Amino acid sequence: MHVLSLPTWVIHISSVIEWALAIWLIWKYDKLHPACGWRGLAWAMFPALVSAMCAVTWHFFDNIVALEWLVTVQAAMTLIGNCTLAIAAYFIWKIARSQ
Repeated sequence: MHVLSLPTWVIHISSVIEWALAIWLIWKYDKLHPACGWRGLAWAMFPALVSAMCAVTWHFFDNIVALEWLVTVQAAMTLIGNCTLAIAAYFIWKIARSQ
């Protein structure tokens, strides 16, 4: 774990924790407002969480070549996550306009 400094590790780990917390809070909010499309946003956030976990895992193991495939998975999950977040935001906007 010597690849990253302690402050960088704190930022990486806290980002993963706060992203998971945000998913959980949005899921709970959807229970209060089930017809607004918030659950879709929670699901759409999941690929970005997987992306962050790939980055943390790769750094945890000192960026070894055997785990370099995690970089490709991270990039793919980031792309998929950005697309799913855009789609979820569109549906929330569409539902909000129709109410």
